[in-house]
Amino acid sequence: MSGCNTAVSKEDASPNAEIATCPQRFGNKAVDGGFEASIKIAKPVIPRANDIAPEKVLQAFNTWAFKREQPDNSVAMLQSISKSIAVRNPVPFVLYWGKGPRSNIDKPDFECLNYLAAFTRRISKIYAPGAALRLIFTDTHAELNGHTSQNIRQYFDEVADGARERGFESCWLGDLTRAAEADNTSPLIDEIVPEPTFQRLLASAVKWYRGNGSCEEGALEYYRMNMVEKCAVERAFPDSIFITFNGSEFRGLFPQNLPIFYMYSLRKGISIKPWFLVPDMAAREQRAS
Repeated sequence: MSGCNTAVSKEDASPNAEIATCPQRFGNKAVDGGFEASIKIAKPVIPRANDIAPEKVLQAFNTWAFKREQPDNSVAMLQSISKSIAVRNPVPFVLYWGKGPRSNIDKPDFECLNYLAAFTRRISKIYAPGAALRLIFTDTHAELNGHTSQNIRQYFDEVADGARERGFESCWLGDLTRAAEADNTSPLIDEIVPEPTFQRLLASAVKWYRGNGSCEEGALEYYRMNMVEKCAVERAFPDSIFITFNGSEFRGLFPQNLPIFYMYSLRKGISIKPWFLVPDMAAREQRAS
């Protein structure tokens, strides 16, 4: 039997639904007996990717459910989204993922990965190709902080597995930097670190730096590394949106020409990086928020 057999309710139709006609035959004659009745039923049609406004995609994730403060450049974000829509590609995001005292993936990491998965799902509901999220493992920073190669590899490999299960890709910051150097696109850094930035990096170094030299030396080297690495990231992912769990006070450490999305880490109200948390610390963070 040809034709449609089920009706679609108003609740099932999306706001962007188009009307598709589908005749439905009935066995009863009309009252005057002159004809068999047919009706036309509305079916929801998913909008084509090219029909989606970039502003709608931005609104899907640029909410206080995810952002800790306003993005630094919404215009550049819309440009990145528009480029993706034009070729029906996922919207690209990149994110630094570091290493703390743990050498194995644990609950805080899974909570963060799940939160990022919720972030990308919000985009997929509006824009069918969705989002492409790539974790950039900061192996260079971990080495600077005194972690062994074995522990670095073990932790990042486990996080990579968890990311892959959620549809995320990953790469290593050291590889990106070496590729830029081989291409002769790695800059020479001789600038002086701004004093406010240095003080923030020093406070972090006091907590986590276990490398050679003083904490002051570690903070200075960390800044110089970031100046090179942010150029390598921009070279590798020129159309991406950069996600960070830091605030805008660290804007100078991130790729200059990529729009920055300042995001919570585990859930709304929590911005501490998951790799610095052990499970009981994460529980205390949640109770305090």
